[in-house]
Amino acid sequence: MEELKLSKVQNAVQFIKFALFSISAGVIQFGSFTLLHELARFTYWPAYLIALVLSVVYNFTINRQYTFKSAVNYPKAMFKVFAYYCVFTPLSTWWGDQLTGIGWNYYVVLIGTMLINFITEFLFCRFVVYRKSINTNKLGVKERETIERKRQNIEIRRPEAEAEGNE
Repeated sequence: MEELKLSKVQNAVQFIKFALFSISAGVIQFGSFTLLHELARFTYWPAYLIALVLSVVYNFTINRQYTFKSAVNYPKAMFKVFAYYCVFTPLSTWWGDQLTGIGWNYYVVLIGTMLINFITEFLFCRFVVYRKSINTNKLGVKERETIERKRQNIEIRRPEAEAEGNE
C-alpha cells in the first residue's frame, strides 16, 4: 500500500478526532483507576495497569475505525499497538510507582502519564501503525472519493472560466 498524502485540514481533523477519542478513553482510564484505587483500595500500579488496558482496547478500536479509517489487518495493527505498550507500560508503571513512592499525588502522576501517552501514541499510530493504510476502510474510501470528485469539479470549471475570459 502507498502512503496517502493528507492535506493540512485532513491532518488537523485527524489530530482533533484522536484527541477527542483519547479524552473519552481518558475518562474510562481515570474512572476505572479511581474506582480501583478508592473503592477497591488497589495500590497505584495494579489500578493503573487495569485502567490502562481498558482504555487501550477502547481507544484502539475507535481510532482505527473513525480517526485513521483503516482497513489494515486488525491483528497486525493490534500487535503493533501491543508492541508500543510493551515499551510504554513498563516504563510508565515504573515511573508512576517511583513518583508516588516519594510522595507525588497519584492523580498528578496519572494525568502526566496520560498526557505523555496521548502524544506518543498518536505519533506511533499515525506514522507506524496506520502510515500506509489511512482512509482505506469504507468511511475512508468514501472520503477519498468525495475529495476526488470535488477536485475534478474544480478542474472542469477552471478551463470553462478561462475560456469565458478569452471571449
